[in-house]
Amino acid sequence: MDKSVQEKFDAFPADARQRLMEIRDLIYALAERENLGDVHETLKWGEPSYLVKRGSTVRIAWKTKHPSAVSVFVNCNTILVETFRELFPDSLEFVGNREIRLPISRPIPSKDLEACILLALRYHDLKHLPMLGV
Repeated sequence: MDKSVQEKFDAFPADARQRLMEIRDLIYALAERENLGDVHETLKWGEPSYLVKRGSTVRIAWKTKHPSAVSVFVNCNTILVETFRELFPDSLEFVGNREIRLPISRPIPSKDLEACILLALRYHDLKHLPMLGV
């Protein structure tokens, strides 16, 4: 892990750090399982960010404004959150057009979050499908 990313993780409260590391591990596991290539990990907007060659950036964070939750962010100029809302209206909390907010106190709805992250990591390939009309 890059030193600046490690320092960011170290600055998070322990419970948030643990949850964010679970999400980070999920991102790497998906990229490997789906043969998406190398994951580029860096800080964007001061948050741990993950990108594969044909994907859209996925950022993860904990914010003092919402201390009981962690967030997964995607590019607000995509239709990703709109799509996530249609697919998972009851299992995930969405904020605006860029955020999935996950309570730290509850288990991550892994299968649903995995699907969302995979859509983001494959976004540039999927957005050209005729059925998406993009």
